[in-house]
Amino acid sequence: MIKISPSILACDFARMGEEISKVDKFSDYLHVDVMDGLFVPNISFGMPVIKSIRKTTDIFFDVHLMIERPERYIEEFAALGSDLITIHYESTENPAEVLKQIRALGKKAGISVKPGTDYSVLLPLLPLCDLVLVMTVEPGFGGQKFMHDMMPKVSALREAVKAGGYDIEIEVDGGINAETAAIAAAAGANVLVAGSSVFAAADAETAIADIREAAEKAYKG
Repeated sequence: MIKISPSILACDFARMGEEISKVDKFSDYLHVDVMDGLFVPNISFGMPVIKSIRKTTDIFFDVHLMIERPERYIEEFAALGSDLITIHYESTENPAEVLKQIRALGKKAGISVKPGTDYSVLLPLLPLCDLVLVMTVEPGFGGQKFMHDMMPKVSALREAVKAGGYDIEIEVDGGINAETAAIAAAAGANVLVAGSSVFAAADAETAIADIREAAEKAYKG
C-alpha cells in the first residue's frame, strides 16, 4: 500500500495550520523535518512548532530528526505527539540504542542515511526499525532534484526487508512528484515524502492523488 507524507518544510510557514488542513484529509502521514543547523546546513523548526500543529490535526506525524545526538530529545518529541521518529545513522554514535529508546516510548522507529552512506550499514539495525528512509536529495533543503542513482539502494533495502521477513516500510524523501514517485515505487518504496509538488500545486488534493496513482501503478512491493 502506497502512503503519501507531505512535507511541511515546503508549506507557507505564515499559514501553516491552513496549509496542513489542505492535505491532511488526503494524506497518510505528515512529514515534519527538524533541522538543527549542525547535522545539516539549515535550521527548520523544533518542538514548539510540533506542539502547536499537533493541536490542529490528528494525522500521523512522521517526524524526521536531522539533528546531532538525537537521543537528547527523543522523549520530548515523543511526548509532543510524534507517531514515528526517524533518526539518521550518521547523527549518533549508537543508532541501535536510540531506536530502542524510541520504541520503548511506544513510538514507531525509523532510520535514515544520507545519499553518500552505503545502505549496508542499516542491515544490522533492521530488526529495530519500523521504517527506513532513503534520502533522494542531500538533506537540509527542500526543492532539490530527485537523485535517480539512489534507486539501487531502495531496491537493495526492499530485498533485505523481504529476505528477513520484516514488517518495515521503505520511505523516499526528495524531489518527489508523480513521475519520480513511480520510479521510487518501482524500486520498492511505499512511503513517499512530497513537498513542493504538493504545497506549491494549485490543487493539493489533485497533486496527492496523482502521486498516489502513479506510485500504485508502479509499486513492486
